[in-house]
Amino acid sequence: MTPDDFRLHGHTLIDWIADYLEGVEQYPVASQVQPGDIRASLPEHPPTAAEPFANVLADLDRVVMPGITHWQHPSFMAYFPGNSSYPAILGELAAAGLGVQGMSWVTSPACTEVETLMMDWMQELLGLPERFRSTSATGGGVIHGSASEATLASILAARWRVTGGDINHTGDTTRLVAYSTSQAHSGIEKGLRIAGIGTEHLRIVPHDASFAMLPAELERLVEADVAAGLTPFWVCCTRGTTSTMAFDPVAAVGAIAQRHGLWLHVDAAMSGIGALAPEFRWINDGLEFADSYCTNPHKWMGVNFDCDLFYTADRTALLGALSILPEYLRSAAAESGKAIDYRDWQIPLGRRFRALKLWFTIRAGGADDAIAMIRRHVALTQQLADWVATDDRFQIVAPHPLNLLCVRLKAGDSATDALIERANATGRALFTRTVIDGAVACRVSIGARTTDERHVRAAWELLKELAAG
Repeated sequence: MTPDDFRLHGHTLIDWIADYLEGVEQYPVASQVQPGDIRASLPEHPPTAAEPFANVLADLDRVVMPGITHWQHPSFMAYFPGNSSYPAILGELAAAGLGVQGMSWVTSPACTEVETLMMDWMQELLGLPERFRSTSATGGGVIHGSASEATLASILAARWRVTGGDINHTGDTTRLVAYSTSQAHSGIEKGLRIAGIGTEHLRIVPHDASFAMLPAELERLVEADVAAGLTPFWVCCTRGTTSTMAFDPVAAVGAIAQRHGLWLHVDAAMSGIGALAPEFRWINDGLEFADSYCTNPHKWMGVNFDCDLFYTADRTALLGALSILPEYLRSAAAESGKAIDYRDWQIPLGRRFRALKLWFTIRAGGADDAIAMIRRHVALTQQLADWVATDDRFQIVAPHPLNLLCVRLKAGDSATDALIERANATGRALFTRTVIDGAVACRVSIGARTTDERHVRAAWELLKELAAG
């Protein structure tokens, strides 16, 4: 492909993307294909010569599009928001075009310094504690791919700190114990496995009627483990759980963590971006106690996946756990302390220029665009809750302060399961099933960029119609 070909086909592809996003509502929300259908539509062996780009684009429509579940569809109300925006897409394109490997400052200084600034911009926009800024004495932030990576990084930093900075990890970690509620993300279990702690050393702390952690129960478990000769080392508070959008009491848990020397990680992947709106700044309550924190612009800010903001107040422990320095990666800039090598802040060595799409979004889209979207989604969720409350066949089964509503049929689990399956099969909307303390519920997550009242009303009418069937 020549530069002129690239220009021609690039314009064509940009037009294709814009047409897709503006016309996404024409598609069924969820893919209707069966396992194996997409592969069967493609040749079993690679081509022996280059094909015309027009053929590739044609197969994008013919083969790929039928296998897409449309996360940008205004009636996508499953899982969690994953909205994108035109500025973020252009930022991703710029990053792809530059093709830099940003593992160290010297490998592309702009990749590092723009990222550091974006983390500080987001700290300011979200109203996070000053201890998370890059200019603080001990803290700072980095862009990870996902909240699961951030969780693992926090576990490794906590392990390093509790073992006294054991750089070779030769100390006994078999007696370390971690804590979370049953509502916390499954990435915690994976992180503990990878870190060599094991899920058998994860204590599930009881929750209250709003599915939030009970601090007194946490302290009881911690004291019991200490009495048994174990070492409590890490606890996760979630500010907006995936299943029910529950909010753990960070300040109360943080006080316990400080008394017992636990690392407190706060996972706000689902809802933390809501703090862009001043009236939702309560999401940050208690963060002054946190050793680490993460939230995802790729969920609710129009920044396409992947872009997780991970902050720590103890960069020494993070770097102690993750820094490896072979000779070929040494640089005078890093050794002088004047530059950051972000490879030491994450699990992999390599890293993309993710900060560009965040920079483009903030500058060309503006935080005001995201705030307006957040407010609209929250208002629509409360409107939906009002509609549900008028139908005595349904019940709301969890608090709904932001943009997630969990409902179920009073007729029971089987009826609720059947309702979700029938609704999703129509292609008119997409919902996610969850189980809350043994009871099946339908999650309605309102977060697509173009969702407005008519889409939420249509989704509710669909649920009502199928519940009557």
